[in-house]
Amino acid sequence: MANTALEAGNAPIFRAGTSDAEIEAAVLKAMRRRKYVVAAWQAGLLAAILGLWQLASDLHWIDPFFYSSPYGIALRLWDWVREGTESGSLWFHLGVTMEEALIGFVIGSVTGVLVGVALGRNKLASDILSIYIKAINSIPRVVLAPIFVMIMGLGLPSKVALAFIMVFFVVFANAFQGVREADRNMIANARILGASNWQVTRNVILPSAMGWIFASLHISFSFAIIGAIVGEFVGSLAGIGYLISIAKGTYDAAGLYAAIILVMVVTLGAEYVMTLVENRITRWRPQQHMDVQ
Repeated sequence: MANTALEAGNAPIFRAGTSDAEIEAAVLKAMRRRKYVVAAWQAGLLAAILGLWQLASDLHWIDPFFYSSPYGIALRLWDWVREGTESGSLWFHLGVTMEEALIGFVIGSVTGVLVGVALGRNKLASDILSIYIKAINSIPRVVLAPIFVMIMGLGLPSKVALAFIMVFFVVFANAFQGVREADRNMIANARILGASNWQVTRNVILPSAMGWIFASLHISFSFAIIGAIVGEFVGSLAGIGYLISIAKGTYDAAGLYAAIILVMVVTLGAEYVMTLVENRITRWRPQQHMDVQ
C-alpha cells in the first residue's frame, strides 16, 4: 500500500483518505524526530561552549585563575566525589543543602497553595490583606538572610525559613490567580446542581487552578535552592553555599564553578521529577500534541 502521508519540511501532510491511525502514527514519528533533533542541537551547543571555553583557557584568551576551565572544573568535581572536600564529604554538604531546600519547598508550597486558594475564594479577606501581602512581597527576599541567621542561628531553621519565604510568594501568587481565573460558568453550574462550597473548591476550583500551581512549583524549587544557598553563604557550617563561600575566600575558581554545576544538576533533576509528578496527577487533562513545525 502506498504511503498516505507525505512530508513537507518537518510537518506531515496527509492525502485524502488517510486513516486516523496512520495520521497519529505519522504525527508521533514527526514528534520523535523533532525530539532527537532538539537533543542533538542541545548537545552540540553544549560541546561547542565547553570546547571554546577550554580552548580560550588553554590559549590564555581568558585568565584561568579567574575563569578556570571545563577540564579543571571536572577534576575538582572528581576530587570532591572521590576524596571529599576539606570540610567533609561532598555528599554531606549536598545533603545539608537538599534537606534545607526540600523542607522549605514543601512547607512553602503547601502553605502557598492553601493561602492562595483561601484568599482567592474570599474576596473580602483578600482585599483586606492585599496591602500587607504586597508590602511583604516588595522586600527582596535575600536581604532577609542575615535577619534569619541572627534570629535563628547558623543551623537548619534559618536556611529553611529563607527557602520557605522564597517559595511561598511564588506559589501563593499563582494559586491565587488560578482560583480567580476559574471558569465562572462551571462554578455557577456546580452551584445549580447543589454543590457545597467545599465541593466547588475541590471539584472545580482546584482542577482549574492546577496548571497555575504546577507552573509555580516548576520554578519554586530552584528558589528554595537559592534560599538555602544564600542562607549558607551568609552564615553556616556546611552545605553547598558554605563550599562556595570557602572557594570565594581562597580564590578557587574551579571550586566555585564546580559548586554551581552541582546546583544546576540538582535543580534540573528536581524539575524532571516535578514534570513526572505533574503528568501523573493531571492525566485527566486532554493530551496536546507538540508543534512539529
